Amino acid sequence: MKVTASSTARRKDAAAKVVFAASAAFSVFAVFAIVFYIIYESIPALSEIGVFNFIFGTLWAPTKEFLGVSERFGILPMIVGTLCVSAGALLVGGVAGVFSAICLKAFCPKKLKGPIIGMINFLAGIPSIVYGFFGLTVLVPALMKISDTGSGKGILASSLILGMMILPTVTSMTKDALDAVPGSYHEGALALGATPQQAMFKVTVPAAKSGIVTGLVLGLGRAVGETMAVMMVAGNVPDFPTGLFSNIRTLTINMVAEMGYAEGLHRQALIATGSVLLVIVLALNFGIGIARRPKKDRGGRSRSVKTSEHAAPASAPVFRKSGKGCTALKYFSIVCVVAVAAALASLIIFILVKGLPNISIEFLFGESGNAGMTLRPAFVTTGMLIVIALAIALPIGICAAIFLAEYSKRNSRLVRVIRLFTETLSGLPSIIFGFFGMLLFCELMGMQYSVLAGGITLSLMILPTIIRSTEESLLSVDNALREASLALGAGKLRTVFRVVLPSALSGIVTAVILSIGRIVGESAALIYTAGAVSYTPQSVMDPGSSFAVMMWLFAGEGMYMDYAYATAAVLLIVVALINLAVVLVKKKLSVKAFGTSGSRAARGKADRTKETK
Repeated sequence: MKVTASSTARRKDAAAKVVFAASAAFSVFAVFAIVFYIIYESIPALSEIGVFNFIFGTLWAPTKEFLGVSERFGILPMIVGTLCVSAGALLVGGVAGVFSAICLKAFCPKKLKGPIIGMINFLAGIPSIVYGFFGLTVLVPALMKISDTGSGKGILASSLILGMMILPTVTSMTKDALDAVPGSYHEGALALGATPQQAMFKVTVPAAKSGIVTGLVLGLGRAVGETMAVMMVAGNVPDFPTGLFSNIRTLTINMVAEMGYAEGLHRQALIATGSVLLVIVLALNFGIGIARRPKKDRGGRSRSVKTSEHAAPASAPVFRKSGKGCTALKYFSIVCVVAVAAALASLIIFILVKGLPNISIEFLFGESGNAGMTLRPAFVTTGMLIVIALAIALPIGICAAIFLAEYSKRNSRLVRVIRLFTETLSGLPSIIFGFFGMLLFCELMGMQYSVLAGGITLSLMILPTIIRSTEESLLSVDNALREASLALGAGKLRTVFRVVLPSALSGIVTAVILSIGRIVGESAALIYTAGAVSYTPQSVMDPGSSFAVMMWLFAGEGMYMDYAYATAAVLLIVVALINLAVVLVKKKLSVKAFGTSGSRAARGKADRTKETK
């Protein structure tokens, strides 16, 4: 029996669909694997200590000699410290982020919007170790002058630094939510006699509250899971906080500070700390996922996101003529934007002024050893990590995005589940990835501390970025291109690889660049997978230090502060280049793919068609 070309194509399409579906399901598998393994490794400690005693115990005493008592492992002070710092960060970064987004939406001159948004994006790309170093060298000494305890470290310093770190997330999510509100709401308010600021604060902002709350929760999740930055400014004391300048220890600090020398029950208790942190973060992520689900009408049908999230007011609001309160909020939003710009400028200027004079060819590329430490190991290690992580994550991420965009129904239950787990994977703290990589790759699989173990761990961390960016780019491709390819006799698979993927190259390249930025700036996950050494790895099975880890080594030693400043300056330059590359790639490839206004219009029509499919 002859096998026709069409039957062969159908078989290839079917086989490819299976591969794409398996890649999409990998995120679900990864989340389950991380959760299962971390909790499984926590069971011995929780069984011996007791879940109640562990969570609600008030004393952390890992050695019998400590205060003359036996070993005790209670993490309630760390839980309280984590919540205090996270709440403080949300108060600082959440408020500033929301009002900054409002200013960008309604009150910022058009000429300034682009530069300010660029600054906020730059703020998002700065590695956490740089924030922590800035807090340690600038913020802590400044707070020490007003502290009643003689120490600038504590809740206030941690909250301010974490507030700066979560601000880009809150700002971006809030601005997206405000942009999604129909313009007719604002215009209708103006027609009823409202001032522009009244229309914004009494109509547009309430209509976007769902997206704003989502941004705040995402920022809270980031604050809860942050490790390196807060470790450098919190004080690392496992006691209940009593004031803004109280030295504290968070859950993440507890995991990192003692894992290097812990053994036996002590080590198991640290892993159990990770399981508690994991449960908290998962609860936040799944709460966001449930909040984002499309609401259903009385007939059980799903309503559009736009309709459900931005429902029109039941009655027309009443606007007072003065509107002093809204005017005050307007000026407060402007102050927030100015404060964000000032904070970013101070960080950049300080790091560059301190770091650039210490950068030399010898420091960048010279041999590193007892005679002197250089960044050569960081260049080699980071390059190896990039290759390994992208080699694993890029094909899986692209295949997963193809399944979500090309082979599945929009907003189906399967797609929602995969997206939920993908978002959950992206929201896990880096220290959780580090612990998972250490337990599975380094210990169980026998890789030890190695560049290979670090690269595999990083591949899990960058996978959501690749999936999301590639999927969005695939969905933006004009549907007419697909239809034309199929009409000419090309199969589904051939259409995807010959037509759709080349048109979506911008999103894929952007995902690669953003992933490289994540790899360059990562530290917490690599300390316990790739290691923290000052020499150059000779193979992927040797330990190595990325740029961020090398900076941590420099700052931790205390004798290499000039090197730490120089490394921070290098990281800032790398972040700036990555942001510039993303902008240029998007601009160039978008123009190449959609060079005319007509094609853009066609793309918009295609998008609307896909939305209603």
